[in-house]
Amino acid sequence: MAKTRLVVVGNGMAGLRFLEEVTALAPDRFGITVIGEEAGPAYNRVLLSPLLAGEISAADVCMRPRDWYVQNQIALISGVAARELDPASRTVKLADGGCVDFDVCVLATGSEPIRLKVPGAALNGVEVFRALSDVDRLLRCAGARRRAVVIGGGLLGIEAAYGLKRAGADVTLVHLMDRLMERQLDYTAAALLKEALESKGIEVLLGAATTRIEGRESVERLILNDGRCIPASLIVMAIGIRPRIDLVHKTAIRCHRGISVNDRMQTSVPGIFAIGECADHRGIVYGLVEPAYEQARVAAHAICGRDAVYQGSVLSTNLKVSGVPVFSAGDFDGIGAEHVVLRDEPGGSYRKFVIREGRLAGVVMIGDTADALWYCDLIRSGRDLSPFRASLPFGRAYAEAA
Repeated sequence: MAKTRLVVVGNGMAGLRFLEEVTALAPDRFGITVIGEEAGPAYNRVLLSPLLAGEISAADVCMRPRDWYVQNQIALISGVAARELDPASRTVKLADGGCVDFDVCVLATGSEPIRLKVPGAALNGVEVFRALSDVDRLLRCAGARRRAVVIGGGLLGIEAAYGLKRAGADVTLVHLMDRLMERQLDYTAAALLKEALESKGIEVLLGAATTRIEGRESVERLILNDGRCIPASLIVMAIGIRPRIDLVHKTAIRCHRGISVNDRMQTSVPGIFAIGECADHRGIVYGLVEPAYEQARVAAHAICGRDAVYQGSVLSTNLKVSGVPVFSAGDFDGIGAEHVVLRDEPGGSYRKFVIREGRLAGVVMIGDTADALWYCDLIRSGRDLSPFRASLPFGRAYAEAA
């Protein structure tokens, strides 16, 4: 009996998790081909920052070696981009002229970095930080005593600044907004993070807009809107990402911010699914690993004919930003809600809990992020806090004892 031809476009973290899920559910049902634009097999993009900082080796970011694909009878096409998707003929055309046929297709094309459109943006030495190949390029540019400017005070920009500092560069971080990581942190937590970065020798400029980049052939300086001039031989743009959806633009597949999908991760064209950073579910594009993994699980179950639905994710961030533990989830600003705050200034620790109608609506923590996942579960479940509200800031053990 002929196997169903399953093609996965994108071999990043979402695409790999889908492969793991589908091969576990139905190991002999599909003839699988995965198309990856990058040269190697899937790697952990979350670990690019410690790789840039020299805290881990390139081997540590690899998620599955090529042998794993062979053992699971998956044809891996790497180093070749998918250029055209034809839903009518059920084909994916490749940049090298090749063509792959499919019965079922999963789009896991991810996202691409946004570049500022300012004069001088095309000069040598203006880079982005998104892929494994970017790490090698940044390290070549960031030798000792080199001047580097990172534009963008979100997670990726902060991690790039930290990594470049660890690599020996003098680093200035420029951010348009009035606080770092404004999508994940309130003002107090962001101020603590700023202090932590400055203690590591990183200059942080807030409320600073870039107007142009100057230099002859290569970068020499960055000019801000208030006239300040920052010398630089390397500029890293880390101002955000956008879903990669070019592959479907000429098709009947519906798009909004990303590729529109239903609760089973199906697009508007039967037999074609989308997951991860390229997928738009109920008007939301998640740029985080946990939602991508859940979407991969649901898509695998749906394709295998099993019941599973994706109902969205509670937005949360749980990681170390430049060595500083940071966690936020839900409505962390909590405008108009009750706030419960625990602050340890000498220890650099801060916790804020947002409570609406007796239930946890959001949380932000920096420095001490113990029990972060428990707090996230409280938000998801909508559990009544009244039995342990007074003990909530002190963690799960105290709350459950109460």
